Amino acid sequence: MRIGLVTYTPEKVEGFDPHVYFSKWVDGQVFPASKEMQNDVTVFCDAKAIREDPSIVALSKGGPALRRNRKSNLAFDFVCPTHPDYRAKVFDYLDSISKQDIAGVTLNLYHFPDEDYCICPRCTEQRKRSGLNWTKWRAQTITEFLKEAKTHTKGVFAVEMFPDPVLAKERFGIDFNAIAELVDYFHVPLSSRDYLTNYWVDTFVRDFVATLKKPVVVELSAEMPTDEKTDALLKTVAYISRHKIDAVLLLVHNSENAKQIAKFAVQNSDFREWLAQYEFEEMNRIVESWAKIY
Repeated sequence: MRIGLVTYTPEKVEGFDPHVYFSKWVDGQVFPASKEMQNDVTVFCDAKAIREDPSIVALSKGGPALRRNRKSNLAFDFVCPTHPDYRAKVFDYLDSISKQDIAGVTLNLYHFPDEDYCICPRCTEQRKRSGLNWTKWRAQTITEFLKEAKTHTKGVFAVEMFPDPVLAKERFGIDFNAIAELVDYFHVPLSSRDYLTNYWVDTFVRDFVATLKKPVVVELSAEMPTDEKTDALLKTVAYISRHKIDAVLLLVHNSENAKQIAKFAVQNSDFREWLAQYEFEEMNRIVESWAKIY
C-alpha cells in the first residue's frame, strides 16, 4: 500500500506518493496544472458559474441544486450535467492542463446532485428521446460524459466516488461497472473532522473494495490540529491498510501539515509500539520509511 497526499498547494512532500493537487475547486476557482502530479478537477459543482448564469443550475421538483435550498441536503451548488456550454468549458480546461507534464487527471463531482435531479427541459427532453427509464438514462448520461472527458486528458485517469457503495447509481447516476471500464482507479474520499470513532471507515473500505472492479484509493482528512486527532487518524490508516487498497491519500492544507503527521508517527513511541503489538505490518513499513526522512 502506498501513502500519498491530496493538497491545495502544488508542492510534493518527501515520503509521500502519489500526490494529488486540487486544480479546480467547487467554488469555481481554477488554477494552472501542477506538473508531475495527479490534478483533481471539480466538474459540475461551480458556485461562480452559477452566480454568473443561474439558468445552468440543476433542477428538481423541490427547487434548484443549491446549498441554500434547504429542501435538499447538498454540500455544494450543482450545474446541470447536460448543459452543453458548461460541459464545453470543462473540456477546454481539461485540454489546457493536459498540455502540461502532469501525472494524470482525477474528476470529482461529475454526477447528478442526487436522486431527484435533473428535470430541466433539456434533461427531460433527452430522457424522453432515449427511451430509457430515469435510473438508466442518468447513469448512461454520466458514463457517456466520462467517456468524452477522458479523451481530453492524458496520463492516469481516475474518478472520485461519492461514498455510497449501495445507491450510487440510483442517487447520482454513478454506474460502478461501466465506469470501471474507463478508469485506472477509483478515488474514495471518506472525509471527517476526526477519526476518534473509525469503525465506519473500515466498513466503507470493505464495501468499496468488494464492489469496485478497479484499484481503490482511499482519502482521509488530515488537517489535524491536535495529537489526539493525529493519533486517531494514523490508527485508522493502519486498520484500513489490512484491506486490498492501492493507496491512502491524506488531505492536508500544505506540505508542513503533511510533515507534521509523518513526524508524529515517527516520534510517538506509544503509536509505534501499538503498531508492533497488533502487527500492522504495512503501516509499520510506512513509518519506518518516514523515519529515514523525519
